[in-house]
Amino acid sequence: MTRILVILALALSIAGCGSVDVTRYADQQPTLNLERFFSKPVKAWGMVQKRSGEVTKRFEVNIVSRREGNNLILDERFLYSDGTRQGRIWTLTPEGQGRWSGRAHDVVGVAQGEVAGNALHWRYRLNVPVDGTTYEMSMDDWMYLMDEDTLINRTSMSKLGVEVGQVTLFFRRQGSGEGQ
Repeated sequence: MTRILVILALALSIAGCGSVDVTRYADQQPTLNLERFFSKPVKAWGMVQKRSGEVTKRFEVNIVSRREGNNLILDERFLYSDGTRQGRIWTLTPEGQGRWSGRAHDVVGVAQGEVAGNALHWRYRLNVPVDGTTYEMSMDDWMYLMDEDTLINRTSMSKLGVEVGQVTLFFRRQGSGEGQ
């Protein structure tokens, strides 16, 4: 019994070590403004990796946005390296003081996010299809604005508190900067 308690205490302390408060980035520039960043079409490139680091999927995403009242609507169209396609439409709602909520068809419940400085931290549960089965994953999503047209995203995916993989994305606003 003592051994189980020691293992449980160790696991909980390790889990608590990874928690960074988004306000740590409050003074970082440039300041991330979601409406401004997504005011132009955005193209993103990403990959999904297993916990071991093995890349299991590569993909491109085209994102267009629009305003509906206070809401920011992001229409994402994914094209995976195996030729499959997927879509997700986010409805993002500002909640005040840098806080956002988000909904999409494959998000379980409501995503909660907070912006401070150049960073956005999202947490949500996502239904992820894998080989004909859908798994509910906890997503711990961090985005960092690098310059006015470039956003980097790193997401940790976990199931039952155990990290099972990561997603890395690079977003680039279209119609501005070099290489368009």
